[in-house]
Amino acid sequence: MSERALLSIPVGPEDHSRGPLDAKLTLVEYGDYQCLYCGQAHPILEKLLTTFADSMRLVFRNLPLADVHPYAEASAEVAEAVGRQGKFWEIHDTLFENQSDLSAEALLRYVADVGADVKTVTKEIADGGPRQRVEADFEIAIRSGANGTPTFFVNGMRYDGSWLYEPFSEYLAQVLNGS
Repeated sequence: MSERALLSIPVGPEDHSRGPLDAKLTLVEYGDYQCLYCGQAHPILEKLLTTFADSMRLVFRNLPLADVHPYAEASAEVAEAVGRQGKFWEIHDTLFENQSDLSAEALLRYVADVGADVKTVTKEIADGGPRQRVEADFEIAIRSGANGTPTFFVNGMRYDGSWLYEPFSEYLAQVLNGS
């Protein structure tokens, strides 16, 4: 068995996370809002969060693949700016649920739909703060060995298996049970 990559920067308080902070399982996703595979993984991750509700924390970090997804960086920046208003997961879910339209106009509509202040988001993006966060996530992803989207890390180790529900949940159960 080949040696798996390790998460180069551990999960911290600045990360976007769902689930208990003291969870026995921490699943980090490096994702791209325009990536169809990330879109397919999104409902699976939601189901895993339900299955492992008391023992799993999901963390999302940005890995926009702008060379193949022209709306990926703007979407990630919008998510980060909205996250500063405490509505990261609302915009995160909205972006994945609306992958077919991530145009600038649509992004601003989604910001309003989740109840975030559009003017504040627009100003923060113009000032570059969200871009710095997205670039930092991207750099950490590359240093950690993320080589596409989605890339997952379970308790700090890259998971290279199937992210379809059954095999992924079986793997997480094994990790949870220490086998």
